[in-house]
Amino acid sequence: MELSDIIINRIKQEGPVSFHDYMDMALYYPGLGYYTSPGNKIGSKGDYVTAPYITPVFGAMLGKQIEEMWRIMLQPSVFAIVEYGAGTGLLCNDILDYAISNKNFYQSIRYYIIEKNPSVNSFAKDGSIHTTTIHHANAIEDIGVFTGCVLSNELVDNFAIHRIVMDKDVKEVYVDYNNAFTEISRNAFSPLKEYIKELDIHLSEGYKTEINLDAITWLQKISRFLQKGYIITIDYGYLSEELYNTRRNNGTLMCYHMHELDDDPYFKPGRQDITSHVNFSALHHWGKKHGLSSCGFTTQAAFLLSLGFKSHLHNIVSKGKDIVKAALHEAIVTRTLLLDMGQRFKVLIQQKGIRQAALSGFQLHSEVLM
Repeated sequence: MELSDIIINRIKQEGPVSFHDYMDMALYYPGLGYYTSPGNKIGSKGDYVTAPYITPVFGAMLGKQIEEMWRIMLQPSVFAIVEYGAGTGLLCNDILDYAISNKNFYQSIRYYIIEKNPSVNSFAKDGSIHTTTIHHANAIEDIGVFTGCVLSNELVDNFAIHRIVMDKDVKEVYVDYNNAFTEISRNAFSPLKEYIKELDIHLSEGYKTEINLDAITWLQKISRFLQKGYIITIDYGYLSEELYNTRRNNGTLMCYHMHELDDDPYFKPGRQDITSHVNFSALHHWGKKHGLSSCGFTTQAAFLLSLGFKSHLHNIVSKGKDIVKAALHEAIVTRTLLLDMGQRFKVLIQQKGIRQAALSGFQLHSEVLM
């Protein structure tokens, strides 16, 4: 049975479902959702490309920043790196390839993978030199209380979101079916109204946007199990002021299929990625409420440049025999990660139970979060 048929049958039996529940089924329905069905969704043959697929230097820079965190924490003998949504494991292996040059740091690492797609969960068992360092977990509860760093790259934008529209009061978008998927609006439930009130968001009548309550739940859960350490969140998004700007009065929902961008989330559910921009103000705000303080917030470009991205990249590509080819590759990677993706993607780092210390990733720039 197609996933669309399953969703339609649920609507016929139970009535309209919230867009949140529709998106959750489209992305994560067991065996049929976009992220739970067989096949790799990332790369040239997939639907989109992430930074680790462009160059291993991205992972090396994250490894460098995490190594500094380990030093700030007085070099604990056991240091957990918990990566959510590791996919095929490129970023994991690039970070560990960097870390292996520091014996003490490398030996302290316990790298935990939390990945919902069972078809890619065996990547570390096939040919990786880091097999003994990498562990798999279904959820952070399986790891227990730990000290270290939680890492996510392009994760939060894929959490199921609630779509809202501002009428005289806040309305939530629901999905109905009548020969095709259609949208209706109902009174929003209290957590959505509280979200808007707490962040002091003001929306004009007719304004349509998204609210990611699952991101708050995710952060709350991390704060329960992270005894001491850092959280690195890399994704595309904005602070509230920019995210809910009048220019975005139809929201930020996007869909990806075979590297094509679309705005129709009802096209073949389970066959395309559905995303929305992350509200970093919300992560900062609710992080503070759960014992997390923000170390810095900046663009991916500023973060990578602060850590020495350009010199590290040049050292790697210059080892090639073809100088012209190496220079071209260096230019393409630099443009992609520092210009194309570099301004759209942001980096937020939060910490818990650690003395305040400047992080190298924010040397060039960091916004003040209120």
